[in-house]
Parts: sequence; C-alpha cells; structure tokens
Amino acid sequence: MEIEKSLYDNLQEFFGFDAFKGDQEAIITNILNKKDTFVIMPTGGGKSICYQLPALMSAGTAIVISPLIALMKNQVDQLRAFGGTDSIAHFLNSSLTKGEITKVKADVSAGKTKLLYVAPESLSKEDNVQFLKNIKVSFVAVDEAHCISEWGHDFRPEYRKIRLIINGIGENIPIIALTATATPKVQSDIRKNLQMNDATLFKSSFNRSNLFYEVRTKKNVVKEIVKFIKGNTGKTGIIYCLSRKKVEEIAEVLNINGIKALPYHAGLDAKTRADTQDKFLMEDVEVIVATIAFGMGIDKPDVRYVIHHDIPKSMEGYYQETGRAGRDGGEGVCISFYSKKDVEKLTKFMKDKPVSEREIGTQILKEVIDYSESSVCRRKQILHYFGEKFDETGCNNMCDNCRAQKTYFDAEADLIKVLNFIKEEGDKFDDHHVINMFLGQNNQPISSYKHDEHALFGSGKEQGVNYWNSLIRQAELADFIKKDIDHYGLLTLTEDGKRYLNNPYAIKFILNNPMEVSDDDGVEEPKQSSGALDTDLLGMLKDLRKKIAKQKSLPPFVVFQDPSLEEMCAHYPITMEEMKQIHGVGAGKALKFGSSFVDLIKNYVEEKGIDRPQDLIVKSTANKSALKVSIIQNIDRKIGLEDIASSKGISYEDLLKEVESIVYSGTKLNIGYFVDEMIDQDRQDEVYDYFKMAEVDSIKNALSELGEQDYSYEDIQLMRIKFISELGN
Repeated sequence: MEIEKSLYDNLQEFFGFDAFKGDQEAIITNILNKKDTFVIMPTGGGKSICYQLPALMSAGTAIVISPLIALMKNQVDQLRAFGGTDSIAHFLNSSLTKGEITKVKADVSAGKTKLLYVAPESLSKEDNVQFLKNIKVSFVAVDEAHCISEWGHDFRPEYRKIRLIINGIGENIPIIALTATATPKVQSDIRKNLQMNDATLFKSSFNRSNLFYEVRTKKNVVKEIVKFIKGNTGKTGIIYCLSRKKVEEIAEVLNINGIKALPYHAGLDAKTRADTQDKFLMEDVEVIVATIAFGMGIDKPDVRYVIHHDIPKSMEGYYQETGRAGRDGGEGVCISFYSKKDVEKLTKFMKDKPVSEREIGTQILKEVIDYSESSVCRRKQILHYFGEKFDETGCNNMCDNCRAQKTYFDAEADLIKVLNFIKEEGDKFDDHHVINMFLGQNNQPISSYKHDEHALFGSGKEQGVNYWNSLIRQAELADFIKKDIDHYGLLTLTEDGKRYLNNPYAIKFILNNPMEVSDDDGVEEPKQSSGALDTDLLGMLKDLRKKIAKQKSLPPFVVFQDPSLEEMCAHYPITMEEMKQIHGVGAGKALKFGSSFVDLIKNYVEEKGIDRPQDLIVKSTANKSALKVSIIQNIDRKIGLEDIASSKGISYEDLLKEVESIVYSGTKLNIGYFVDEMIDQDRQDEVYDYFKMAEVDSIKNALSELGEQDYSYEDIQLMRIKFISELGN
C-alpha cells in the first residue's frame, strides 16, 4: 500500500493529476518493482508519464533513449516546469556545446538529474558510455521502440545497438520499451532485439473513437485542402507531404490564400525548426505543412485535423500521424488523399533498395493501398492491422465508409472456392496470384504452377478484379485467412477459415466502390469551370470588355481573354481581391481593368439575388512562382530566351508558355531585345498591325492570314507576347 499511496501523492505533486489513465498505474508499479516492461499505447494515451513518474520516484538517473532532438527538448522543458529546477531533466545530443555537455554531466554526477534524454547516436559514443558506467542508472526507457524493427515505419539501424550498450553500462538494468504503433511482427522484433522476452506486456486498445477517418481521391487536392481549412477557421492542423519540395509548395499556397502556415522538414536548420514548433504550440500559426519529421512527441492536445496530401508509406506511419489529432479526446478529422501516381512514386523509391528491404516495403505499401481502396469500415481495417478485432457497428459512423451507401453481395459460394484453393495449394500464393487465377490471367507465375489448367481458372472473369479484391480483403478482416507479410504476403488459412469450410453459412460482404483514378499531383494551375455558365453575365462582361477596349484603342483580348471572363461567370468575384484570383487576371490586370468588371458583377449579383458558390477560387501557383520570378529577372538582364530555357532545364516552347502566362496576368516584360534578334522589323510591323485589327488572339488564325511559309508558330507567339505586354500591361 505504501507504493500506491506514494504513487498518487507524486502524481498530484509533479503533474497535478488526481487519477491515472488506463494501465498507467500498473505500468509504473511494474517499473518501480525493477521489472522489464513493454508498453504499447496509442498516441495521446499518456506514455511519457509511464517512465517520467517512476524516474522521479527512483534513486539514480533514468536514461531515456529518444530519436528526435525536438521531442527531447519538448519533454525536458515540461519536466523542468513541473519539477521547478533545470537540473531535474537534461538531454545529451549533438545540439549541445562542449560547455553545455560538461554542465549536464556535472548535474547527473551530483545526483540532481532524474531523467537524462539521450539520442541513440550519442549513447553509442565511447566517452558517454564511460560516463554512464560511473553513475547510478535507475532504468532505461526506450521511447519510439518501433524504430528497432525494419518492419516498423521509422526503422533506425542505431536502435539495434541499444541492448549491447546497456549491457556495457551495467548489469540487471531494467528496461521499459514504449511505442504507439506495433504490429505483432514489430512487437516480436522489439522483444528479441532488446532481449526482454520476460517483460510484462501492457497493450492498450488502438481504437481512437474520437477520430474521423476519410480517404479522398486526389483530385483538385489544393482546392480541397484550402476549402477544408477555410471551413475550420480557428482550428489548428497538420498537413503531411512526402517530399520537402511539396511541403514548401503547399505552405506557400496556404499563405497566398490567407492561411497562416509554416513548412517543417529536415532540410531547414535547427533554429528554424525549433521556432516553427514553438509558433505552432503558441498558436501563432494555424497549420504546419511537414514531412513525417514533425509531430513526434509534440504535446499539443488540440490539433483538430491531420491531412495527408500524399498517401503514407505505411499503416504504422499513418496511424501515428493521424494520432496527433484530438489527443484531448475532442474533435479530430483525418483526411488522406489517394492516387495511383503516389503509389508509383513510392514504388520507384524502393527500386534501388536491397531485395529484402524492397520485398518488405512492397508488403507494407500493399497494406496502405488495400486500406485506401477498400469500402469496409476504416477503423476495423486499422485495428485489424495491429492485431485487434473490432465490430464495425462500434465505429458510430466515424469514417467515410461507414457513412457511405454500401453495396453488399452474397459471398458464401465464392468464399468457399477461395478458401479451398488456399487450403489445397499449400499456402504458397499471395492475393494477386489468387485473383489472377480466378480472372484467367495467364501470366508466368500462373502457368509455371499449371494454374491455367485448374478447374477454377478464369471462372471469376465476369465478376472482375474489384469483386475479388473485396472478397479476399474481407475474408482476411473476418480472420478466415491470414496474410503472412514475413513471407511475401502469402495467404494462409486460419482456424476460423478451416471451421468455415467444415461448416459454411450465408455471409454478405461489401463490394468496393472503385476509386476514381486521378493524376493530380497537388499544386495545379486553376482550371476553368466546367459547370453551366451564366450566359447573361458573360454577354454583359463581353460588352464591357469591348467598350473598354474601344476606349483604349485595344483589341478586346488584350483586356481579358475569354477563359478569364468565363471563370468570372462561374465564381462571381465582387472584390478586387477575388478578381486577382481569377486565372489570367493577376494583380497587374486587376489594377488596370478590374474595377469596372467588379462593379458590374457586384450589381448583377445583387439585382438577381444570386447565391454565390461557396467553392473557393484558390490561388495555387506556388510551384511556378520561383521559376516565374527567375524568368522575369533574367529577361530584365536581357538574357536570350533560349539561354534561359537551357539554364532552367526546360524546352524553349515551355519557356514561351511561362512568359506568356506572366504577361497575360498583367506583368510587363520587355522582350524587344530578343524579338529584334529573331524577327526583322518589317515582319514585326506586319504581325503588330494584324493583332491591332484582330478580334481574337489565335496564333492559328494569324498564321493563316500572314502565311505559314513566312512565319513559324513561335514567331507569332513571340510577337503576341510583345504585343500584349506593351499595349495591355
């Protein structure tokens, strides 16, 4: 009873809590009793307290092995706030100066430090090992223990050396290993590698009932993200991207659209990353756009949404990243965008890896694909992945699939066929092979096993690939079959599967709704609306354009092109700020011609009582802005366009498109120096005179009128750019 009383007193004194959550009390008691302890607890479950409290209560210093400097700093700052002195907790890593390291070691040696956070790389340094040998170590906590396993989502080879180093520091030092995500395979790896087979296991449910899971087709993804954030003003969120480049692009796009966002990735210096983290915690920014480097161990309870711009590399990664939402038990929305193009990218990343790593990576990615494409309860799939059974009625419509209209099919007959095939053929084949056999795909593996001669070969052609994918996925979720990801994803029959074959019963499965495949890669140029245009307004805008063109002695297309007018009819911009967002307008043109158009549209909207669409006009040219700025600077320096194209690694034709885009958005460019080199003055005058009289700016029409034998397409394009720039901007 003494420990129990002491536990609650210390919990109140150090952390201000009156009660423990879940298994915390049992875990802490186990550590205080010097027993090895293995904790699997979802993000937000209160893992940190499981080693912080026993460290504060034990004689000596607890060593906490942690993978990220940001994580260490965050936790050390909190402990110092709780404990009242800076010496109570320290970290030892590459960010410290020699003087700071000396101070840390002095505090530890004097017995003032109860927790010492160490990076695995620092732990392996010989002088640190020698230092730790001479202090009293209460226990070692291995945080983010999944980093030990190459089957985990964040494998770090240096974690493999931890056990060896602990043995070198002292004998019989208790270990507590902690992770938020661990499949049965990763759990086995952690136990084996840390030599803690007798450790007491504490495993909490992986179900985060307050999180809403959704997968969307990757289409107009930037517009979708901006629209979502604008609809959740005042709430903080994290957007994950696979590449640093994409992180920078999306952060810029959000800022252009009035959303306070900052990028976070390993390419930024340590100070910038720390400042960004602090601004997020202090709510100076709404959104962090990050690679997976952000968020691990960050104690921000009120993150309200986590968006994956690209599909995650693994279900563990996805679970841990989405787990950063709603840690206080409140709202947490998790949206992931999915496209085949992302799958191809991730597959390409793996092609240069060793065969074993590639095979593991392929199986891990396959799980993400199955999750994304399936119409079954998302929560059920996530929990199944971590070895936990879940009845989807408990989801309470907290995922898109449970809210969607479902199509069911009678699965009994075909399920028996699949289970019998796996049973008879000896657990040698993955789902691709089984599906190909039913579809009658006579590829090399099928013919080499003579399955093209099997009675079931081609018998499922009519149902199609989507049907068989649905059936096999749900047979796995129902525990009739098991996917052995250790061995290339081979399917094996479970005990439940064998029982079903012996005593079959009617069963219905959900048919997958095939996801629309999109090539959208994120930051796209705004596209003209494909909806029905307001033809009355379009007529009025064309009349106004004609009137302004006449006043300024310009062809109408110099004022605004037709696609710009059509977009105005779809979005009804009634402020100059909104007018700037229209494709092909930009700040320059808006300033020169926009006010009359804004006034006309505003009056029209009021008179007709038009309910303007909530669909956002998203300014989404972040991926092109750096290139455009560079092009403008080079033209100002009078560098030849062909030389600019070469230096930027793009074709001359693509450069002209970029220059054209700059000019059509209202920026004046002096390309006369280059045009003079390419086209003699008489021919320039002839083209100029043509465009002055033309009703439209079509290059095809100009070539037809002026003669294709005298001018190339690029000649006319160059002259059109010069003409628009000089007269319209």
